[in-house]
Amino acid sequence: MSARLLIIEDDEAILKFLRRGLEHDDYQVETAHDGQTGLILARDKPPDLVVLDWMLPGLDGLEVCRRLRASGPVPIIMLTARDTVSDRVQGLDAGADDYLVKPFELDELLARIRALLRRTQKDTPEVYEFGDLILDTGTRQAIRGERTIDLTAKEYELLELFLRHPRRVLTREMIYEDVWGYDFGGESNIIEVYVRYLRQKLESGGEPRYIHTVRGMGYVIREEG
Repeated sequence: MSARLLIIEDDEAILKFLRRGLEHDDYQVETAHDGQTGLILARDKPPDLVVLDWMLPGLDGLEVCRRLRASGPVPIIMLTARDTVSDRVQGLDAGADDYLVKPFELDELLARIRALLRRTQKDTPEVYEFGDLILDTGTRQAIRGERTIDLTAKEYELLELFLRHPRRVLTREMIYEDVWGYDFGGESNIIEVYVRYLRQKLESGGEPRYIHTVRGMGYVIREEG
């Protein structure tokens, strides 16, 4: 059966354009014109993926994104005209898995939907262990020692990538490809920002550092020393 998508968008012209294009690609499509209605639809009939506009009447897209993320791991693509790196970081921190700037090509949106659905339709959940760090892909929960660590969607994906390749140096290109699936631009420091976030959370109890910078190459998860 085809995937069921929920579009939350208040612009009627964009909504009709998206519905027509997605249904033509054989997706089942539900729509909402505001955040509150979108949350009700997502609760009553959980979708396989949400396409979410940032600027919505009432609850804005960021708040809707946070509430969707709090209720489960549904993939979320955020649509917005806001295109600075700080805007993108804000959207991703709210729980979005991907971010598409308006105006956009339908083919690009379709490609990102396919990529996200592939990424989230994995088989058996795995549990990764590295020293005193545990990551459960079934519950998407990280634990270090006795501490449970709250992760945003992108922090989780970045940590999972490191744990899938312990002690292996990952280049910036590899990280972009796996975690973001697209480029923020050569001047972007998005990877450094998220590595810093992860380090702060993993080391907040005074634990030794696991994620290290390899100058001129990338990053690696390994024991200190």
